[in-house]
Amino acid sequence: MTDIDFWAESHRADPRGARIADRHYSRQTIGAPQFVPPGRCYVLRHDDDALWVTSWPFAQYVKHAWAGCWVNSLFRNESQHLSSDLITSAVSLTRSKWEPPAGGIVSFVDASKIRHKRDPGRCYRRAGWTHAGFTKGGLYAFQLLPQDMPPPSHLGLFLFPENALAGTQAPMSDLEGWMET
Repeated sequence: MTDIDFWAESHRADPRGARIADRHYSRQTIGAPQFVPPGRCYVLRHDDDALWVTSWPFAQYVKHAWAGCWVNSLFRNESQHLSSDLITSAVSLTRSKWEPPAGGIVSFVDASKIRHKRDPGRCYRRAGWTHAGFTKGGLYAFQLLPQDMPPPSHLGLFLFPENALAGTQAPMSDLEGWMET
């Protein structure tokens, strides 16, 4: 196991996560304590250099074509690790928390806000995701169906020292309200 497998469970108002989120193009309010959209979420942080958010909005509140899917609402990688490896690991950990919906997981990429590449979303493509179309606003949509997802895994999941409870890997029950609302 390499250190790319070491994501830590976090929460929607993790101050260290918020600093990473502040550097992502999708951040709506720089400096706001919360960086996750409303609804169910699973937040993973890799030290101070990567952040992943799986959101699971209730389908009745979704306006895009992928209602009911998990949404990777934020991914920022400033580490030396390949983004595709971090994505695969984060999806595996998300699967260990929730059973994936039939539509799997989607992510939206704004090609105008990232470094110019011949194929926007390259890291998602390398992680096995497919281009599933565009949003009404022109964002690229990438999707990973359940049958194409890595198997669920708890390997590599740990709590950062500031979140640990007496040195155990127990769930952060004091934060479950944050993670599920």
